[in-house]
Amino acid sequence: MPVKPTATINIEQTKSDKPRLKSLDALRGFDMFWIIGGEGLFSAMFALTGWAGWQLAAGQMQHSQWHGFTLYDLIFPLFIFLSGVALGLSPKRLDKLPYKLRAPLYKHAIKRLLLLISLGVLYNHGWGTGIPVDAEQIRFSSVLARIGFAWFFAALLVWHTSLRTQIFTALGILVFYSLLLCFMPFPGGQAGVFTMDGSINTYIDSVLRPSIAYQYRALDPEGVLSTLPAVVNALVGVFVGQFIVRPHHKGNWAKVVTMVLSALVLLALGWLLNPLIPVNKDLWTPSFVLVTSGWSVLFLALFYAIIDVLKWQRWSFVFAVIGTNAIIIYLGSSLIDWQYITRSVFGGVIQAFPSAGQPLVGVVGLIAVQWVILLWMHRRNIFIRI
Repeated sequence: MPVKPTATINIEQTKSDKPRLKSLDALRGFDMFWIIGGEGLFSAMFALTGWAGWQLAAGQMQHSQWHGFTLYDLIFPLFIFLSGVALGLSPKRLDKLPYKLRAPLYKHAIKRLLLLISLGVLYNHGWGTGIPVDAEQIRFSSVLARIGFAWFFAALLVWHTSLRTQIFTALGILVFYSLLLCFMPFPGGQAGVFTMDGSINTYIDSVLRPSIAYQYRALDPEGVLSTLPAVVNALVGVFVGQFIVRPHHKGNWAKVVTMVLSALVLLALGWLLNPLIPVNKDLWTPSFVLVTSGWSVLFLALFYAIIDVLKWQRWSFVFAVIGTNAIIIYLGSSLIDWQYITRSVFGGVIQAFPSAGQPLVGVVGLIAVQWVILLWMHRRNIFIRI
């Protein structure tokens, strides 16, 4: 049965009066832009021009090999942060309500978590391989599962505790995780070791993680223990969302300045901690949480200032189209061969360009194919949110 133009598929149950920042969808779309092919623009520009600056930028579009940080490492924690911002824009205290009124939200939160875990498994076994019949060969840990757990626990805190308690909980998680990494002894290992095979994360994963890890490694980058500090990324988003919707006597520019200063403090704390606990994405170390939270707040402050304060909004539509269906485009990156579709549509055009320009035309075509589909969904109010 065809979808009517006004139909909306909306798994995420939202209220009509929920505050909505245009900068939130735009920044979420900007985040996902690099997933749908944007990361290839810099290397393509280097192939076209030979300018070393493009090569340096292309290096930022690769994950760190172990310790360290690149802007590509920010994509995942930024998405978690933005899910927290959306939660903080309309915080609800449920603990004083009758259970009958709370139950639907609890059920929705659990269904959301289970759905993200399931979609994460689907994503892990995409590209034509299929989910194995043998449960021991299934990778249950995933990006989507971590997003689900981070949002779930952040939501429970928002629904049942005060802002003060949430702040102390975030600090407590970072301190607790730091102590585990640095001082907790465990069988067959040594406390304070930050290697792939020798960290406590690897041991905890071997005990608690169901089935296989990413690329059959000893440590899964979305493992059990490292999911705990990811909750803090979501909570930082909650704090920022609550701060944005709170009236400020000095106006919105004061909010922008406060966000920028807070971001710089977080960045400074993260890099000051780095010599003791290295910034590491796979371990999701406390220093990594601070650095990524700082960058996340900084990017939101920039988008908020331009889009919601200055009202320069037309340009943001390009990213908002992506941001309003971020989950679909993320799943599509695993389940759909966009490169094949791009060659099928633009192959002749790409070949018509000089060899140095073909990579750039190919990347633009790859992004365009996906964006047009998202635009079609956007025009028909088809938004699949979880």
